[in-house]
Amino acid sequence: MTWLLVIAGAAVGAPLRYLIDRFVQSRHNTTFAWGTFTANVLGSLTLGVLTGAVSTGDERLHLLIGTGLCGALTTYSTFSYETLQLAAAGARFYAVANLVLTLTCGLGAYYVGSFAAQAIWV
Repeated sequence: MTWLLVIAGAAVGAPLRYLIDRFVQSRHNTTFAWGTFTANVLGSLTLGVLTGAVSTGDERLHLLIGTGLCGALTTYSTFSYETLQLAAAGARFYAVANLVLTLTCGLGAYYVGSFAAQAIWV
């Protein structure tokens, strides 16, 4: 029955990703994929907070929020696709910026969330 927790989290995460993407992207008149970038960084931050706060290893919470919600909220496939589309369209600076910013900000957000949660809850 643990798969139900993943499904429940993903049922919230996937529409949330879409709404974040559309909301953010509609406010930027650029070819850079700000919506996907924002969703990925927020998902990384959320996963970091979860990991830092639940150091006891509550598997159900990790399945619901970590695997389900954050797995559906973040999207490596869309990130890859948009980066390749930018490169193919000749916007190579944006493609490289998307690659570097998404990876560094995503990892940074994870660690900030994890350290902040540990400082608050542990």
